[in-house]
Amino acid sequence: MGNKVKAGLFGIGLDTYWSQFDGLLDKLKSFQVRIKEHLEQSGTEVIDAGMVDNPDKAIAAAGLFLKSGVDIIFLNISTYALSHNVLPLLQRVSCPVIVLNLQPSEAIDYEKFNSMVDRGKMTGEWLSYCQSCVTPELASVFNRAGIKYHLITGYLDEKYVWDEIKEWVRASSVMRIMKNTRVGVMGHYYNGMLDVYSDITMLAAAFGTHFEIMEFGVLKNLFEKVTGEEVKSKMKQFNEWFNVSGECSDEDLINSARSSVALDMLADKFRLGALAYYYEGEGDPAYEKIVTTLIPGMTLLTGQNIPVAGECEIKNVLAMKIMDALNAGGSFSEFYGMDFKDDILLLGHDGPAHFKIADGKVALVPLPVFHGKPGKGLSIQMKVASGPVTLLSVCQSGDGKIALLTAEGESVAGPTLQIANTNSRYKFSVSAREFINKWSEAGPSHHCAIGTGYRSAEINKVAQLLNIGFLRIC
Repeated sequence: MGNKVKAGLFGIGLDTYWSQFDGLLDKLKSFQVRIKEHLEQSGTEVIDAGMVDNPDKAIAAAGLFLKSGVDIIFLNISTYALSHNVLPLLQRVSCPVIVLNLQPSEAIDYEKFNSMVDRGKMTGEWLSYCQSCVTPELASVFNRAGIKYHLITGYLDEKYVWDEIKEWVRASSVMRIMKNTRVGVMGHYYNGMLDVYSDITMLAAAFGTHFEIMEFGVLKNLFEKVTGEEVKSKMKQFNEWFNVSGECSDEDLINSARSSVALDMLADKFRLGALAYYYEGEGDPAYEKIVTTLIPGMTLLTGQNIPVAGECEIKNVLAMKIMDALNAGGSFSEFYGMDFKDDILLLGHDGPAHFKIADGKVALVPLPVFHGKPGKGLSIQMKVASGPVTLLSVCQSGDGKIALLTAEGESVAGPTLQIANTNSRYKFSVSAREFINKWSEAGPSHHCAIGTGYRSAEINKVAQLLNIGFLRIC
């Protein structure tokens, strides 16, 4: 299924007006054409139900939207309309509703309006600006009927309006992607990380995501079937995507390439859109050989829109997928330290990173010990490019409710730890001390996803569309 958003669009008005005010209907339709064109320019497929001005047309429009499988509906208030022309439609279609309360322009031209001789034309002109008249009526009915909606108020050519609409479209795209994502869960949790343990049922209910529980033996079986030619091709890809250190041994590179091919096969076999994993393979050399060679292949998957989270951090791979769906990257991270001198925080992680947000080419380097984990092997080293960033965590509270937690800051220049991990410096609008307190008290696990750009407004809209909680620290 494609990820292009399907948007239903319909206008509302009062059919009594059309015979009373010549040209009014055509004018209002022309405004709706402009809205449709704007939506299409943002890459949205628009299903236009035209002007809905009586209950029968409302039911017909609902049928069109249901048949088309729209992801989101834009209700264009053209002029005053009766709420009974709208309720039957929205009662039949269960998807997010964005109400557009948009005047034709910033203000009525009072001088031109008051100079009109024909009182009928004056009224018709006023009615083309009468969107706000019905807005409280619709809100009242929707509130009482339990219909969720989001209101955008402004005028047609206002930048704010189109920025808001684009954010809702992007949020709808993220929601569509999450509902069509298959998340692999392979291996087991890192033993003792109680914060990481996830309620998969609640996550599936919140995001509409499918979770595929997989045996690590499936990957081992695929690993054993990889051919020499496939290894050679993957080695070439390593050299294209990574800055491969001359310190990497041929044995480590060959085994990592074999694992990477097997991971590609696994992702294809299970149609994965994300993967959370952890395994130690202690006492079994065949399993240990695979476990210690996964980081390069996991990083390649992450860079190809299949984010991977280590330590079986299922909640965080969902955060990474949201960031990836926003085209913001989404790299697996945790807090590495505080620098009170420069008032910054260090974040990084061993394991998968995201090429999209790297400052330069990601380095592939040997790591003599995987800290806290058995074995040694190849790892990646990178810094997040300087500039605006957003941290995202998927949280679950004590009562089981799911929420999205964000913070916006800057990736800044300066010394980092060269330990074959991702590692970057981040500065926020609050002090490092205050930030770590506020972030921790919000209740995330100790991992988060880092993406480029300021994304909190879009993520807030994603949370609203999914009907889950949202909290922004800064």
